[in-house]
Amino acid sequence: MICEKQERESILEFRHEPVLLHEVLEWLNPQPGGIFADGTLGGGGHSEKILQRLGDGGLLFGIDRDEDALRAASQRLGGFPAFHAIHGNFHDVDALLPPDIQLDGGLLDLGVSSYQLDTPERGFSYHADAPLDMRMDRSSGETAAQWLNRMDEKTIAQALYDYGDERWAARIAAIIVERRREHPLATTGDLVACVDAAIPKAVRRRDEGHPARRTFQAVRIAVNDEIAPLERALESWVKRIRPGGRMCVITFHSIEDRIVKHTFRTMQHPCICPPKAPICTCGRVPYAKIMGGGAIRPARDEVERNMRSRSATLRVVERL
Repeated sequence: MICEKQERESILEFRHEPVLLHEVLEWLNPQPGGIFADGTLGGGGHSEKILQRLGDGGLLFGIDRDEDALRAASQRLGGFPAFHAIHGNFHDVDALLPPDIQLDGGLLDLGVSSYQLDTPERGFSYHADAPLDMRMDRSSGETAAQWLNRMDEKTIAQALYDYGDERWAARIAAIIVERRREHPLATTGDLVACVDAAIPKAVRRRDEGHPARRTFQAVRIAVNDEIAPLERALESWVKRIRPGGRMCVITFHSIEDRIVKHTFRTMQHPCICPPKAPICTCGRVPYAKIMGGGAIRPARDEVERNMRSRSATLRVVERL
């Protein structure tokens, strides 16, 4: 009885308003019988609306490396015959999907789910003292604590600067290394304390948000290896889509958005010949075109209704 109650609560916790839903549906334009894939299933909000348009003859592959998300979404979407859940990382789309499957559209929402942020024991939040985990997939890989206790000071500082735009990166990294000599970092509170010790009080008072937010973002990205494989993953996804089909990607911070923007531009203009060359000799031809004029942002009413959407950017390409 307790397990059933926990499962019901888990489903409710994963129910959140999907960001840029209207825009995603408009650009993906799912039709009955279509074949789609949601590489970051999360709570299943986007997928549910896509499934409602596909009908029984379609297919939607819902991929997520978070087993909690996959379990909750599978219960939520289990009534749709077209839904197929897959545990894995969207970076590995070619290994996860059947080799003969060609998609009519694909979706990636690269944000962290509200459930992950709001569940203290997952270790993503700086608001509660909890085990310093931060893994999207808790079945494999090292935790944030293990990563912070293993990496050298320079690597930690570089990650905080590159992935969090943290101006105090070097000082925070130095404090982390200094304190772990006394005892290994084990909780989110340990990491927050390092940030507090590194950033002057006057600076922390002026900061509009929590002073540890950039550090937590950076460590999460590093632990889950979210950046390095992204360009290759986008190429794999778009090549899985049939001509005329579309790929939608939602990002929430500038690092990922720059990669998506650059990768999509390269798909549209892949030629590497010198600009003044009379003819193309590299043999690279476009295989996708950018839709929607580039960056698509949420409407004002969505931002007012759902603050999570305020930093979201949607980019879309159509397969040639």
